Amino acid sequence: MTNMPPPRDDAWQDALLAAAIFAIDPVGLVGVSVRARFGPVRDRWMALLCGSLPSAAPVRRIPVNISDGRLLGGLDLSATLAAGRPVAERGILAEADGGIVLLAMAERLEAATVARLGAVIDAGEIRLERDGIALSTPSRFGVVAFDESAGEDERPHPALLDRLGLHLDLDAIDIREAVDPGPGRAVLDGARARLPWLGVDDTIVKAICAAAVALGVQSMRPSFLALRAARAIAALAGHAEVQAEDAARAARLVLAPRATRLPAPEDTSAEEPQADRQDRMAEPNDAPTQQSGDDTSSDPESIDPVQAAEDIVLAAARASIPAGLLAELRLGGSSRGRSTTAGNAGLFQQSVRRGRPVGVRKGDLRAGARLNLIETLRAAVPWQRLRRGIAPGGMAPTRVAVRRDDFRIARLKQRTETTTIFVVDASGSSALNRLAEAKGAIELLLGECYVRRDKVALVAFRGRGAELLLPPTRSLVRAKRCLANLPGGGGTPLAAGIDAAASLAEGVRRKGATPVVIVMTDGHANVARGGAPGRVQAEADARSAAGAVRAAGLTALLIDTSPRARPLAGRLAVEMGATYLPLPSADAASLSRSVRAAGLRSPTGYQAAL
Repeated sequence: MTNMPPPRDDAWQDALLAAAIFAIDPVGLVGVSVRARFGPVRDRWMALLCGSLPSAAPVRRIPVNISDGRLLGGLDLSATLAAGRPVAERGILAEADGGIVLLAMAERLEAATVARLGAVIDAGEIRLERDGIALSTPSRFGVVAFDESAGEDERPHPALLDRLGLHLDLDAIDIREAVDPGPGRAVLDGARARLPWLGVDDTIVKAICAAAVALGVQSMRPSFLALRAARAIAALAGHAEVQAEDAARAARLVLAPRATRLPAPEDTSAEEPQADRQDRMAEPNDAPTQQSGDDTSSDPESIDPVQAAEDIVLAAARASIPAGLLAELRLGGSSRGRSTTAGNAGLFQQSVRRGRPVGVRKGDLRAGARLNLIETLRAAVPWQRLRRGIAPGGMAPTRVAVRRDDFRIARLKQRTETTTIFVVDASGSSALNRLAEAKGAIELLLGECYVRRDKVALVAFRGRGAELLLPPTRSLVRAKRCLANLPGGGGTPLAAGIDAAASLAEGVRRKGATPVVIVMTDGHANVARGGAPGRVQAEADARSAAGAVRAAGLTALLIDTSPRARPLAGRLAVEMGATYLPLPSADAASLSRSVRAAGLRSPTGYQAAL
């Protein structure tokens, strides 16, 4: 394995390889997701990529709030008004045919924009039927999506990331390491010429698919993209066909960043096929084909080429899985499947007066709604010839005849604030075990909420009921003071604590904010709703309260703070519809890190003005 990929620490070499193969086959690889903020490393990588593209390849930039007309094309309003007939204009995607498009701050792209971009990528053309225009324009391009998000919950839309073949992270690269200029233009031109004639053996295809399955990659697109990347790498290396080492390098760039589980150990995947081969060699039917005295099992040709290729590809992908992803996968990957894209900053809600524009709708000018003049004119222009023909006699036709059906109202959205409600078990059993660690972890989480400008609230339950110690506030000092003075002891009225948190969350929701509930308990309820002792009734009441939280659709996390995780807290989390996080041996710092890794963020999505 002399041609195995370089070690993971050599991230700049991976970035150079990604830029080179993307420049060789931008349409086949679809795009590159570059996780990097503004800086010299990102600028240097982008300069190398642009210098590696063919000289005639166009490069177009797509802003975050681009309109559909500018993206896909549509009615050229000024030319239409001058000509008196519909005149079409080309959009950015049509102009980028044969080149690349740049998505700055791809994590802020609207879902509707991502959907339109994905439809053009899949079809390879723009089909436009609007504003009295019907046309089809070829549009095949590559995408460079700059991801400037601060956390996993703020990543670009999953539909966009799934289509992009290569995923890079340039934030960890120092500018002093970014010195290698990569292959020259002559080498890349030769690779482009070789690419259409490269062959791929079935063993390579099977190895890539097996590696995708072992890493838990559920979509079929990454396997196709990894194969395209392997062909580009082989063309860059001057190979006549794709080698196992080429597929291994492709798996590093395409499959490893998409891993959702850790692959099985190597010995379990290599020993069984070898044993099967030895059993087949020992059968009487195989005896005439063997020479006496020959050791066929030691013959290199007897090794299964498919299994050997799978081992190489999977080993390379396993070695290149980022360390942070490894820790997250060991926690169960609870945050990998979420569709969050905007962090813990609250839900988007409808608005008619304030917020970011998200499109237009037909409507009347009432209740403070804003008229979108440009879109109103776009809706009216195609009908001008007909409307002028039926104008009353003796009256000169107006320049633009606008009717009520042409009115287009701006759709706006605004983000609400988030209120994190901490529900702390201060009973005797919890105080004896983990209350001090829970207090320390909450202090760390309170600091994070303060940085995000979220509100926090604190509910404690002990003895016979629950108490709201801290109403929703942004005062970090006040929250820490209440937490430090929290006593421990008494029974565990778990149902009362959950009911108090649900009631507070409902009040927060009525005020237009987004509630998030974090319950820290060992789950051993022994006080019923009415304050009477009794474990059976207390557990039934706790399950009933948890079911009410789930029915209300609240985002919740239940942290099992008992010394040894037990099924009771896990079942309660299921009833609550909450993420379950058992932490039998963690200190305050690791508890806070685990909460972040568990991906507890407000569910995103928005309700635009209808």
